[in-house]
Amino acid sequence: MPIFRTAHYQVKPEAVDKVKQAILEFIHHVEVNEPGTLLYSAWQQQGHSNRFTHFFVFEDEAARSTHSRSNAAKRFESIYSPELVDAVTFTDYDQVGTNQWLQQTAMR
Repeated sequence: MPIFRTAHYQVKPEAVDKVKQAILEFIHHVEVNEPGTLLYSAWQQQGHSNRFTHFFVFEDEAARSTHSRSNAAKRFESIYSPELVDAVTFTDYDQVGTNQWLQQTAMR
């Protein structure tokens, strides 16, 4: 069963460019190395450029675990964590509906 999760956080204004670069590098790692991460999208809030939301879809718990334990995740955390204004808020969701079919395995 897929896992749908968001992460919300805010960084110090002077760290925005550094964090954005780290996000792009991390997403590249996910794309190349984590087939069980069906979607990883990061957004920057309009009008509040130091606020970010990440949206993940993991194929299953094993994929989520692989993602969170990776060296790339640890590296990303080491870059953004010292720049946080407050704690990261992670929230899991159940999908009710969508107009997109991520992959055949996403809805099984």
